[in-house]
Amino acid sequence: MDVLNILDKVDDMNVSFEPIYSADEHVIVAYEVIGQFTIEGKTVNVTELTYDETIPEDLRSEMELNLIKKAITFSKEEVLQKQIALYLPCNPNLLMIDFGDRYFEMLKELVEESQFPYIYLVIPEHKYVGDLEQLQHPIRYIKTYGVKIALDQIGSESNLDQILMFEPAVLKINVSQLNYNAWGAQNHVFTTIQALAVKIGATLMFDNISTDYQLHHAWKNGARYFKGGYLQKPSNQFIPKDTLKERFRNECQQFISTEKRLLEVKYGEMLQLKKKIATIVENTKPERNNDEKLLQLAKQLENIAFRFYICNEEGFQISPNIVRQNGNWIVDQEAVGKNWSWRPYFLFNIIKLRNDGKGELSSIYSDIVTGELTRTYSMALNDHEYLFVDVTYDYLYEHNIVN
Repeated sequence: MDVLNILDKVDDMNVSFEPIYSADEHVIVAYEVIGQFTIEGKTVNVTELTYDETIPEDLRSEMELNLIKKAITFSKEEVLQKQIALYLPCNPNLLMIDFGDRYFEMLKELVEESQFPYIYLVIPEHKYVGDLEQLQHPIRYIKTYGVKIALDQIGSESNLDQILMFEPAVLKINVSQLNYNAWGAQNHVFTTIQALAVKIGATLMFDNISTDYQLHHAWKNGARYFKGGYLQKPSNQFIPKDTLKERFRNECQQFISTEKRLLEVKYGEMLQLKKKIATIVENTKPERNNDEKLLQLAKQLENIAFRFYICNEEGFQISPNIVRQNGNWIVDQEAVGKNWSWRPYFLFNIIKLRNDGKGELSSIYSDIVTGELTRTYSMALNDHEYLFVDVTYDYLYEHNIVN
């Protein structure tokens, strides 16, 4: 990129604002700032330039600060004073040139302190190349004024420790980078991000939504905020916050109806599975030291399970593993005596089984031995013995209870 061309264009920067919608109110709750140049007939995003290390650092910093100044000056009355949030780009590498002094001084000059809680700094933490502990200091200081952090491009490159370090208010996920067939339980990165967001009190935003299918999946997977061309393209004009309220509400109503139907079917299948296993066990009456009885149970579970075993109330395995391998059931004595109480929720699950008298079907997880996605059905055989049945992926898939 020709630096002289950029220098000539700095004052000609086009600033636009992309609406961010909420899933709860179905209205615009924020705008994200976008800056663009037209250079040699091509439109170039300012954010791309600010991360281009072939351009001098001071020029890139000047571009970012110029974008922020233009955006706030133009939008302050229409956005911030109406308590609508503004998402501003913040290159952490440029921020650290002077430990955030110029950036924050500009914010204080342009924004009233009462409006700081409506300012979000959009930071792609994985693009920072310095010492994260050093970066923490200006970020924490800025946050003391009420300014919030939105971590950008959260995904497989993100570091969970870094996310925790920033204590963000928003985690932005680009839907175009996700494989929709792998959303939910099959995408371990995504489910980890979901769980982390809940734990730290952060909100998920899904970015770059271009189809109703993407909107549906974002809604289904816990997004509170949405933006993208399917909803509204960036513009240099602001629109009434309830512009899409009726359309958005209608689409969400369809999502809700569809999801309720799917969940009813899934719930029925899960009940059927639990009832089926419980009935087989009741009829077979397996005994921990009786291999013949255990193999009888295995034969009845042939189309359902790939492994089962019995533990006592302290988590010690008191039966062998009965495992299906190459189409045959085998008795594996090696696991006898192992203790599984270290597994999350194991002991709580035992107490539930003992007190409720009902079998439990676990959430989906990857089996530690096979790597296969499974669910475990557990039930009390008596006051001191508990059966655990690992269900095959094929059964879960065929009955649509994988996720």
